[in-house]
Amino acid sequence: MDYEPDPYSVATKIAVDALSRRARSRGELAEILKKKLVPDEVIDRLLDRLVAQRLIDDRTFALEWSQLRHRSKGLSRRVLAQELRKKAIAQELIDEVLAEISRDDEIVAARNLVAKKLRSLTRFDSDVQYRRAHALLARKGYSSSVISEALRAELLTAS
Repeated sequence: MDYEPDPYSVATKIAVDALSRRARSRGELAEILKKKLVPDEVIDRLLDRLVAQRLIDDRTFALEWSQLRHRSKGLSRRVLAQELRKKAIAQELIDEVLAEISRDDEIVAARNLVAKKLRSLTRFDSDVQYRRAHALLARKGYSSSVISEALRAELLTAS
């Protein structure tokens, strides 16, 4: 006698397992469930239930994700927007969440990154320090104006 598990129960287990590891957006969970070949109507029904139960909330997820990554990794708003798009967050929500990170916040984060980088570059001359700190901020996604301001402020402080 073959036992065929209920697709909704299987999808629920997959979603709960994914949520137990870390918070996820609705789009991320949908993608995980699609990869496991869960039918679309089951995915929609399950995700609607999880939203109703407040187990998934894209606004809260996007806000927490962006603030954590900005503080811990020093990522710029541009890079955070790319990450949130990859996590299937709506563009309006991305714009709303990233509006909470001001240009001044970005400059402070960039200055912190530069200060940390300069500590590891003391044996190099100032041109090398400048180039390497500039490259670090560019990789983190900062605009040229933020990079210039952060470098100018930190290099003046360091000298």
